[in-house]
Amino acid sequence: MRRREFLMTTAASLAVLRGRIEAASPPDAKNIRWAVSMFLWTSTQWTPTAHNFTDMLDVIKDAGFEGFRLTGWPKSLETYGMPLARLEKELSKRDLRIATLSFGGPADDPSQHAAIEKRAHDACKVLKDFGATEMVVFSPSRPNKVLMRHHMQIACDFWNRLGDLCADYGIRAGLHNHSQGQLVESQDEVELMLKLTDPKRFHWSPDTIHLYLGGCNVVDLFERYGHRLMFMDYVDVKYVYADKDYKLANGLTAEAGTHNATFMLCNQDFGDGALDLPALHRVLKRNKYKGWICIDHHYAPVSPLHSFTRCRKYIHETLEPIYW
Repeated sequence: MRRREFLMTTAASLAVLRGRIEAASPPDAKNIRWAVSMFLWTSTQWTPTAHNFTDMLDVIKDAGFEGFRLTGWPKSLETYGMPLARLEKELSKRDLRIATLSFGGPADDPSQHAAIEKRAHDACKVLKDFGATEMVVFSPSRPNKVLMRHHMQIACDFWNRLGDLCADYGIRAGLHNHSQGQLVESQDEVELMLKLTDPKRFHWSPDTIHLYLGGCNVVDLFERYGHRLMFMDYVDVKYVYADKDYKLANGLTAEAGTHNATFMLCNQDFGDGALDLPALHRVLKRNKYKGWICIDHHYAPVSPLHSFTRCRKYIHETLEPIYW
């Protein structure tokens, strides 16, 4: 089957699936809303000179999702020719929402706190204007291990204050762990962050592939800290070392032996990896979680529509019977 025929068949199948889903339960009965991160497109799909934001939104909509996570804010919207006014119109056409945006900065450097807070005010205004209620916060770069606890304490004190700032806009802020050179990677570091931040002021928005590759017991963390969950990325994962170069859709090459190439190969569609997603979903049910789950793929071997279609089918057949 040719690529165009495959994509048309996929879209038609998802339309039928979406109809069944909507018929099975009215929108206001949902506890979970599903989003897709735009990072897949910016990292491996779009070339530096060719990108079409609306094509991405079409894929997200056609695959049966309700929202997306804005990454690279605020520069990305300028880079991809999508000012906020136009973005609002394009989302409305497709009945999509901004689920959140990625936010970060050197939280462990007091000299940078005022600048981060200024950007946080701007980010919260955007989120509020688009009806979003969560902001995903990334941690800064890793210091030397000897200095880890000191940097963590400074960052956590600041994240508590950042949570207060966001709360003034009706926005919750929560930390996104990252396994590729950031302050919060391992299980001990995730737990220390949760210990040093006030659960009433700052929350947790974990990413499962980064937890797994950071050596965490993902199910254990969810079971013990499920009450801190505010937002999360579900990415199935299986360790696959990149022993050769991989050509990406954007024309670049992920080189053999690099952490970036290996990370992308570890990224699996739902059901193809080693992560116990049903167990995580049962934790959400016990904690009566209500909010967004984001699929944060970094690599799509066939196409974004192919991967997200497969993930949406898994959600419908395996996860939604556990917790909708």
